Amino acid sequence: MNGAPERGPRLSIAVCVHNEAAQLDDCLSTLTFGDELVVLLDKCTDASGEIARRFTDRLVEGAWMIEGERRNAAIDACTGDWVLEVDADERVPPVLAEEIRAVIKTTSHDWHEILVDNYIGGRLVRWGWGASFGKAAYPGLFRKGVKRWGPQRVHPSLTWTGAKGPMLSNRLAHFVDRNVSDMLKRLDSYTTARAADLRDSGDIGSFAGNLRRLFTRFFKCYVRRKGYREGGYGFLIALCAGLYPLISHLKAALEDDAGRPKGRGR
Repeated sequence: MNGAPERGPRLSIAVCVHNEAAQLDDCLSTLTFGDELVVLLDKCTDASGEIARRFTDRLVEGAWMIEGERRNAAIDACTGDWVLEVDADERVPPVLAEEIRAVIKTTSHDWHEILVDNYIGGRLVRWGWGASFGKAAYPGLFRKGVKRWGPQRVHPSLTWTGAKGPMLSNRLAHFVDRNVSDMLKRLDSYTTARAADLRDSGDIGSFAGNLRRLFTRFFKCYVRRKGYREGGYGFLIALCAGLYPLISHLKAALEDDAGRPKGRGR
């Protein structure tokens, strides 16, 4: 890729895409500091492939039902010494790109977390994220081979075989939602995927247990993670984080894999 140094560890950047034509160009244009760009196209029916080909010929095309398997496929396609995972709704500012290049040259550790600035529309919302509904930081920079995603549809688990290093200082920009309606649509999508994972596991939990989690997760995001500093947005983030396990449980208990009420005749 243009601008990559000739010596030092090779950096691969992996981007998983499903119909992201509206924002993919903005994302990929911030990733020219790597040595290799791998774009995984998952069931894309829009212009995502055409846009990706303007930046790289390292494309992986296919169809994945499991988020963890999709992410692993993108990592497996990378050939660099280090891998940086970026999503299509994320942007890497130049100052973070410079820090990443410096870190992989000097670190003795195997993986590092990256701080995230989350935006709802044009509003920076820094406080309150977490509890499976947004990320304040993520383990996105790692040596090839030390990170593996688990077999879940949403928020897949992680397995590590290396040593964690210090968190990077500069922040990734994440355009997580356009507005409140987008936030609620994301909650619906997350809970549908989580319900399928719960049904597959054979243990969907209890209504009482997940009702308790509504309050503990709300408190974690709104109070401990200072979501109250963001006004109404902080309240909504905490509410969605609290509702996430409860709605997932109710969908798993009341619906089948197609979203139909259980026990209902056709």
